[in-house]
Amino acid sequence: MEQAYFAGIDSSTQSSKLLIIDTGAGEVVHSDAVHYDTDLPEFETVNGVVQGLPEGYSESNPHMWIRALEILFERLQKSGLAVHEIRCMAVSGQQHGLVTLDAKGQLTRARSKLWNDFSTGEECRLLTKAVGGPEAMIGEVGNSQRTGYTAGKIFHLARHEPEAFRRTAVCFLVHNYINWWLTGGVASMEPGDVSGMALWHPGRREWSQKALRAISPDLHEKLPPVLPSDRSIGAISPDLAEEYGFSPHCKIDAGSGDNMYGAVGTGNVAPGTVTISLGTSGTAYTVLEQPFIDPQGEIAAFCDSAGKHLPLLCVSNLANGYNAILKQYDLKHDEFNRIVQQTPAGNQGRVLIPWYMGERTPDLPAATPVYFGFGLNDFTREILCRAVLEGHVLNLYDGFRKMPVRAREIRLTGGLAQSPAWCQTIADIFNCETVPVEGEGAALGAALHAAWVYYKENGRAVELKELIRPFVRLREDLRCKPIPEHVAVYDQMKAVFSALSGRLRAVPGSDDPFVLRMEGLDS
Repeated sequence: MEQAYFAGIDSSTQSSKLLIIDTGAGEVVHSDAVHYDTDLPEFETVNGVVQGLPEGYSESNPHMWIRALEILFERLQKSGLAVHEIRCMAVSGQQHGLVTLDAKGQLTRARSKLWNDFSTGEECRLLTKAVGGPEAMIGEVGNSQRTGYTAGKIFHLARHEPEAFRRTAVCFLVHNYINWWLTGGVASMEPGDVSGMALWHPGRREWSQKALRAISPDLHEKLPPVLPSDRSIGAISPDLAEEYGFSPHCKIDAGSGDNMYGAVGTGNVAPGTVTISLGTSGTAYTVLEQPFIDPQGEIAAFCDSAGKHLPLLCVSNLANGYNAILKQYDLKHDEFNRIVQQTPAGNQGRVLIPWYMGERTPDLPAATPVYFGFGLNDFTREILCRAVLEGHVLNLYDGFRKMPVRAREIRLTGGLAQSPAWCQTIADIFNCETVPVEGEGAALGAALHAAWVYYKENGRAVELKELIRPFVRLREDLRCKPIPEHVAVYDQMKAVFSALSGRLRAVPGSDDPFVLRMEGLDS
């Protein structure tokens, strides 16, 4: 394959990344990142989120994401790379965030509600009731209504900021908004990311008119067309081409959500492989030929970015608990790994339910952490470190066990994927070999997808799995196989965790203890 450059952008919760690949050499030739908190202090974020909002709110200024890209393009222009040789670029975006624009392209709301915003619980309940209940909602959109999804965010805007909603001409997801900026005004969506709006059925690939009307009679008019994910939507805008040195012929891929491109960037493009992303949230997903609709709506029904399906589990608590324990004891990653080795697998029956900031799976927006089996003398550094590690992985597994897949291999991506303690604990609890993938999965997946689309549109179709083969590099030195004696211990711990999780959820007809707690704090 001849030398050709392709760009992948990953606009995530805490940073924006730019990665450029050369398909001829099979190499990444440029990689850069802008971290919002440190590189863009004028937006006053912590972990990419505006501070001072009510409990349960998580929002950011969409202009911050654009400013980050401007910085990345400025640095790219000065890097010496032949920017004009970039033939296509694709955007990976944090899923579910809502960006609303008026007819002139101005924000109708200064901040975007993010995937981990839990303020829309009432809207989700009202929507579900309006459609006919949980079962009817899953029948309409393939998913339950959850605060993480976009439908509740749109309804929240319509109910609480009706003037802003009235002025809204278009509702975008994060990557659609960035595509709109890159192209100078092309408004579109695609099946992968739009699956997570809980307004569009990924099996039937159509909008739910009942759900749309339950929010507003004119909502359909505010939604861009859903175009195929394996095509470009236009060329880069003439202004950006001139300012940063891009070719005016550089195409913009349809783009997708970070999970869809995380699958591509980890080589998870055929059934049998599972990707687990260890970041701010934790996700586990696999590729299937047919849609999987979970009757309880806990496993998200998504399309992937290549015409298949991507059932996905997401827990909203993962790196937050880990980062908090590092900060509490002033630990570095390697110190944490050593400390964990001082305690046995299973932590002698001590279990942490790590719902630090509400939880998406199970659907408990008001949840708090729970410590089970701890004596008064057990809150030591060593015991708590293992409890945090095992709690997060057990929480992830407890949702994953409903996934319709028997994994041959789990590929790890995200900030914690290079940790030996995390790799081994996941292997033991999931009872499956794990191996980290080098680099930035979502940004690499975006760049590879851009190349795949470009070649398809220019008469040189290549299979996606063949295109990605030289780029997906596994950390074989960190590959972990399940340790049989640990697997036996964790089989019991998984049963304990599942039973605890069930007990903590509200029994039908009884009050939710987490909601009662929050009401008490507010009174």
